[in-house]
Amino acid sequence: MLDVENLHVAYGQSEALHGMSFGVAPGEIIAIMGRNGMGKTTLMKAMMGVMPSTQGAIRLGGEDIGGLKSHQRVRKGLAYVPQGRMIFSTMTVKENIETGLIAGGDRDVPADIYELFPVLLEMKGRRGGNLSGGQQQQLAIARALATKPKVLLLDEPTEGIQPSIIREMGRTLRRIRDERGLSIVVSEQVLSFALDVADRVLVVENGEIVHDEPRAAVDEAKVARYLSV
Repeated sequence: MLDVENLHVAYGQSEALHGMSFGVAPGEIIAIMGRNGMGKTTLMKAMMGVMPSTQGAIRLGGEDIGGLKSHQRVRKGLAYVPQGRMIFSTMTVKENIETGLIAGGDRDVPADIYELFPVLLEMKGRRGGNLSGGQQQQLAIARALATKPKVLLLDEPTEGIQPSIIREMGRTLRRIRDERGLSIVVSEQVLSFALDVADRVLVVENGEIVHDEPRAAVDEAKVARYLSV
């Protein structure tokens, strides 16, 4: 469903990603793990077209999208929940979700989005900036789902969120995958969350993939060593 091949990304003269390659199967959830500064967010931004790549290919459903602008990638079926959530704080919950409808073609927020996130239905008239961190994360995911994606990218979704909400988020992501047939890519530092949701775990170190194994074969101690400061 999503293929990244030999992806290179640079900040000026300094290369941040050194030829990353991996694939995501239909309906698969993969976790991309690594410490801060190892390249996870750069990878997410490059896949979404927020950052240009200097070399390599990004294919969605077999179609090369590497030359497309971000909004064009959204229309092709790629959705992005950025680090820090980036919701519109002065707009209501309902208005925030409606910003995602343009790509999907709906005029009203689909009921199944509110079914996934009942708290958003209760608060649909409240300003986004007045929500808790966990509620804002649900809102950011709901906004992304409104675009009717084939692949959902989530950058550090557990950042600043309490453990009980993190567990609930894991259940919701699996439900989204099961009910909508989405592929999901999560960049993450919390190993317990990654192991809870992912079918496959990749570890990024200094802009390269150094570990790629199915969940059942993951050596937790080995992965944890990559995550320790």
